[in-house]
Amino acid sequence: MNDKGFEYVLPKDIEKRSFEIIEEELISRGLVIDPAVKDVTKRVIHTTADFDYAESLLFSKGAVEKARELIKAGADIVTDTNMAKAGINKKKLAEYGGEVHCFMADEDVAREAKEREQTRASVSMERASKLKGPVIFAIGNAPTALIALKEMMDKGIFIPEFVIGVPVGFVNVEVAKELFIDGSVPYIINRGRKGGSNVAAAICNALIYGI
Repeated sequence: MNDKGFEYVLPKDIEKRSFEIIEEELISRGLVIDPAVKDVTKRVIHTTADFDYAESLLFSKGAVEKARELIKAGADIVTDTNMAKAGINKKKLAEYGGEVHCFMADEDVAREAKEREQTRASVSMERASKLKGPVIFAIGNAPTALIALKEMMDKGIFIPEFVIGVPVGFVNVEVAKELFIDGSVPYIINRGRKGGSNVAAAICNALIYGI
């Protein structure tokens, strides 16, 4: 630390030091996180600098272990934004045989959504349900994506293997997340209005890096 308050950290050690600071602050705040989900929670805090996630992130029983099993088995990840897709370590995921998909910008998805008066996120989830093999859904922006998944489940059309539900916003965000809490599908959900594509990507990366 110099006289201007800067802490000198080598570039290669910045992330490591950041996680040390997060751990120190968790302790100072009296926040105790289950070791089974701690690395995921800390990466979300690292991405957002928001310690509220230490209390608002919800994990179904064995969620982290289940998600990592799916990744090791070659699961693909489907996102609801290209921003989330860009943030996920695709090279590392590919080592296990998986890839990341986002159908939101596809012209045929936009055209069908307009014709049906549906959101592109809803139509994207329908497209994603046709993928072969296991799929992890990482939703960081559109609550309608979660709603579409739940509607397909209720109709017996499709059952997702895993749902990461962290859309951000105000319209139907909280109720869409609640659709999956305590349900039959393994999940990582952030209760409340907070979330975002960066949070969805951070969760995916934490799951991938922790294998």
